[in-house]
Amino acid sequence: MKILFFGTSIVSRCYLDELYKNNHEILVVTKPDRPAFRGQRFIAPAVKIYAINNNIDFIQVEEFTTDIIKEIKKFNADVGVVVSYGKLIPRSVFDLPKYKTFNIHFSLLPKLRGSSPIQYALCSGESETGVSSFYVGDDIDSGDIIIQEKLIIDINDTAETLLGKLIPIGIVVMNKTLEFFGNGKYDAIPQIGIPSFAPSLKKESGLIDWNKSASVVYNKFRGLYLWPGVYSIVSFGKLAGKKIKFVEIEIFDNDSLSDDFGIVYSIEKNRGFTVLCAVGKILVVKIKLENKSVMCAWSFIQGGQLSVGDRFC
Repeated sequence: MKILFFGTSIVSRCYLDELYKNNHEILVVTKPDRPAFRGQRFIAPAVKIYAINNNIDFIQVEEFTTDIIKEIKKFNADVGVVVSYGKLIPRSVFDLPKYKTFNIHFSLLPKLRGSSPIQYALCSGESETGVSSFYVGDDIDSGDIIIQEKLIIDINDTAETLLGKLIPIGIVVMNKTLEFFGNGKYDAIPQIGIPSFAPSLKKESGLIDWNKSASVVYNKFRGLYLWPGVYSIVSFGKLAGKKIKFVEIEIFDNDSLSDDFGIVYSIEKNRGFTVLCAVGKILVVKIKLENKSVMCAWSFIQGGQLSVGDRFC
């Protein structure tokens, strides 16, 4: 098939690789190179690098101008496939392919429409999620569903492990959707139920609210594991004013009640330290101070920088 592929990220690259290996004819549409890191040097999207290395034609789009739409139209695509593209596609583009354009989304729509469905599923303590293929429409992630596959979320899953499970499921869903089109099947059903949303995350999203239960804090850690991570600021103690990132945490106690949340409650030998939540306690196993390397919380405590009775905001 002639496939118009919209994608940008490393996740997108996995799907582009699958299409390439299955001998589809592909035109890639991706975002422009962007400045990144401290030197602000320009970094190419992962799919652009893959396209160059495999002699796949590509277009980098800042906006869909008349000239770009004409170029895309010349490709005469059978179908459009969108995976982690990160940009709205106008109807004048997504309606161009013969079988229109479908998106691969990591949730069971209409749940968690938006750019961060994996993170929000974990932060919300969801027990299941999945992958949806659906027709792209004018509103974000609102089109008719073609295929959905479910996945049970393990209590120990983080954004990293859950993404690792969903990517191959999504590839299967993409291939099944393309197979349906190849067999002349285009059926889809409207999304049923009240939608929920998973908007973009910010660095500030990782700030811990200790006036929550240990389960809520732990779920937030799971969801924001890849980025931006969870952190807190010391409000009382030797490190007052310092930001500490929690790289590994566990639920230490999920039942006790406290009005003194945010307090360093105990030191656990060879393990780390506990922090009181409104309900329960969190055990901190690994931490990272600003501009420092990740270290074991027990070693950090041995350095005498944090003590029982110190408080986080």
